[in-house]
This record gives sequence, structure tokens and C-alpha cells, in this order.
Amino acid sequence: MEIKEIKEKSLWENFLKGKEKTFLQSWQWGNFQRNLGEKIFRLGVFEKEKLKAVCLVIKIKARRGNFLFVPHGPIFDQEKEKFKILPFLISFLKNLSVKEKACFLRIAPILARNRENENLFRKLSFREAPIHIHPELTWEIDISRNEEEIFSSFRKTHRNLIRRAIKEGVKIGVSKEIEAVEIFNNLYQQTAQRHHFVPFSKEFLEKEFLSFKEDDSLLVFLGKYQGKVISSAMIIFYDQTAYYHQGASLEGKIPASYLLQWEVIKESKKRNCQKYNMWGIAPIKNEGIEEVLNSPEGKFNPYNYLEKNHPWFGLSLFKTGFGGKPKFYLKTQDLIISKFYWLNWLVEKIRKKKRRL
Repeated sequence: MEIKEIKEKSLWENFLKGKEKTFLQSWQWGNFQRNLGEKIFRLGVFEKEKLKAVCLVIKIKARRGNFLFVPHGPIFDQEKEKFKILPFLISFLKNLSVKEKACFLRIAPILARNRENENLFRKLSFREAPIHIHPELTWEIDISRNEEEIFSSFRKTHRNLIRRAIKEGVKIGVSKEIEAVEIFNNLYQQTAQRHHFVPFSKEFLEKEFLSFKEDDSLLVFLGKYQGKVISSAMIIFYDQTAYYHQGASLEGKIPASYLLQWEVIKESKKRNCQKYNMWGIAPIKNEGIEEVLNSPEGKFNPYNYLEKNHPWFGLSLFKTGFGGKPKFYLKTQDLIISKFYWLNWLVEKIRKKKRRL
């Protein structure tokens, strides 16, 4: 086997097509990170000239110590090949980390959260990261069904609020123009202040928009009431899956956000998407995981299973009301490269406690 940097978008995207992944390993996400000023590596693992795995690696510069980060990767041609490919790839990434003066290597795998995968990373000397950068638990809806079936799987209160929004005269618009990002950002900053989280900058949102706009794979949805935008979302479309990556709304009694999500689902179906990934939700209690995974669409009771004290609980109530099921990814993994890792570990532990994550 050998590892080479991939410079052709078509080779990268053709390999990823149809495989288990998220947009965080897409060519566009790599472009976006580079536009933010980050150094990226698009690596391919080849065996006898055949591409067997790809891995987008981002060098994150931080005052507490630089590190290499693999978001929702690597992606294998066949998952069973992980046992052979991963040790070879990690050996390469360890050397790359030293070369790039990184304190540690962090991987947020797309692999399922199970004992087999946990043991695989333990054998490679990884430890669970003190905090995650991208979701380790997402909420995914099957939208391959017809609209009537999807709508009927929504929680009853969600269905009623969608009907009410229509009755109140809420209108949902869609934009492909950069000006819509400024409208979104105005709502987003207010949302961050209301819910006490650190928002992305306007520059971050604009560069994300422009990176995906090239392939017509990002839309800004705008929910208007009496001519004023009171709800908005930035939706990424990637290989038959739509992603609710950024959302914002004004506080009020008009349920525009519910209707907006229904319009997102309908637009996603027009784009031949089979799934709608609503991104991260609050943790599910360990004793309820198996029952939740086996529950039918629309039968999830968040009050029984979600961690009620988590800051994402309210948002998770909203997301889980649209039917769907949780998707568990393996916990984010760290490989220590230098002793300076422990400064980062301490900072992130404190940050996690402050944010009640």
C-alpha cells in the first residue's frame, strides 16, 4: 500500500459516491477549510494502484497547540478493510503530525459506535477526546417515502404547528445569493445571544456558502411573516443527503421554523435526496439507546430518552419531532504526539464543563 495526495476532484468524489459519509469529507469542505486559511491534505490510500480509502486532514492552528484533524473520516472502499488500512494510515499521519509540529492527531470517525471499532482505535493507542468538534450523534430522517408518509410520521404537535404557520400566512423563500447569508447571519447572532453559544463569524458563513455554491449544493431558506424574515436555515445537499447545518430564528409565537423544515424536506426530495440529516442532538441516555434504535419512525419520545439538562435539549425536541432515528458515530479519538497535548486536554475539559456538554 502507498499513500498519495489526491489532486483531482473527480477521483475524490467518484470514490465517495454512494458510501457512508457526511459532507465533512467532501471536496467542497476541503476548499472551504483552505479558504479559511487552514492547511489541508487530501490523502488517498492505494493498493496496487487501486484507491482503497480517502482521508481529508485539516491542520488546526490554536494557541493551546496545533493539531491535525480528520472530520468524519477516513472513508474506506469497504468497511472490512479498516483493519488493514487504518494502522497503515495512522502510521503515516503520526509522521505527518511530527512534521507539521502538531501536538496530537484527532479523528472524528464516521464508523459506527460499537465495541469492535472502539477496540480498533484502542489498539492504535488512541484515547477518547475530551470534547468533540463535529456531532457524534445526529438525527436522520428517511425521506425516500412519499410526502404523505413523511408528514404523518411527524409528531402531532409538529403537524399542527406546520398547519398553523400556513394559516398565519408564513411564506418560505429559497435563495442561492450571497446576500441571503447576511440576512441569515443577523438572525443567527441573535439566536446565539439568546441560547448562549459561541456563533460562527459572518466571514465563516459566507465562505462556507461560496464553497458549496459552486456545485449548487447549498441553499438558504428564509421564513417570512408579514414581510419580515423570522426563521432561516443553511442547507447543504451532498450525494442524496440533505444536511441541516446552520439554523436561526427570532423568538416569538409564529411557528415559522416548523414550516421551514417541511419545505426543506420537500425541496430535498426534488433534488432526489433519500435522507435528511438534521445534525447534532443532545445525548441519549445509555439505558434507552437500544430501544430508541428499534423504535419506528415518529415514535421517539424525547422526554424519556434525551438528557434533559443538556443545552441542546430544546433544539433536540424540535428536531426529533420530524420523525427519524438517531445515528451514532464512534466517539472522537485523540492520539498524543507531544506532552503539550495535556494543555489542550485541560482547556477543553474546562470548556466542556462551562458549556454543560
